[in-house]
Amino acid sequence: MKKIIILIAAVALCAISCDQSQLRQPQSTVIPDLSDLDKEIRQAVERGANLEERRRQLPAIISAFAKRTTPQRARRLGVLCYLKTLDTPLMPMDLAEIALAETGSHGLSARAVSYRGAMGVWQLMPSRARSHGYSPEDMVNDEKCAEAAVRELLTKIQMAKGNLQRAKKLYCGVGPQADAYEVKRKRFRQEIFAEMMKYPQMTAGNASDLILRPS
Repeated sequence: MKKIIILIAAVALCAISCDQSQLRQPQSTVIPDLSDLDKEIRQAVERGANLEERRRQLPAIISAFAKRTTPQRARRLGVLCYLKTLDTPLMPMDLAEIALAETGSHGLSARAVSYRGAMGVWQLMPSRARSHGYSPEDMVNDEKCAEAAVRELLTKIQMAKGNLQRAKKLYCGVGPQADAYEVKRKRFRQEIFAEMMKYPQMTAGNASDLILRPS
């Protein structure tokens, strides 16, 4: 009789133990849809590719600028093209080719003024400078002029419904003058591409050195 009681108790304990183990099973991990993972991976790759392309463009831009101005000023303007387009859909080359088209024949001078009154390296009209929160006098400051130029180009992209090439043409205006400007801009873009072929790929280290090196 005592053996039977012990056996029943053992079976009961075993049953309780099994029930407890089932209760303690961890909940299944929720795995994101594969499409969500794909998106995250793609975004990470695009961010890396974007930075790599920026690094490749910087020395080529500086080299193209140096044909028109002093090496120190060329580097300063090139770095502004790099820094002011960060966190935007624009690349340094987009800003650089506009500078070359606007004032490349005037030594990329901050004091260049067109017959219509456009000012600075990126030739902002006084009304357009004001629309972006700057005074016309601010356009002689390269950094402020670059910032205003980026904002102006982003505005033109909206007008062009996302078409960057059309936006760059609108940056100049419309009509025959804008057509001639577009031909010139594309020529400068090809010049920067040709310069890129002369330089090894930039790493994060030497790109930072180029940006931070004092003038």
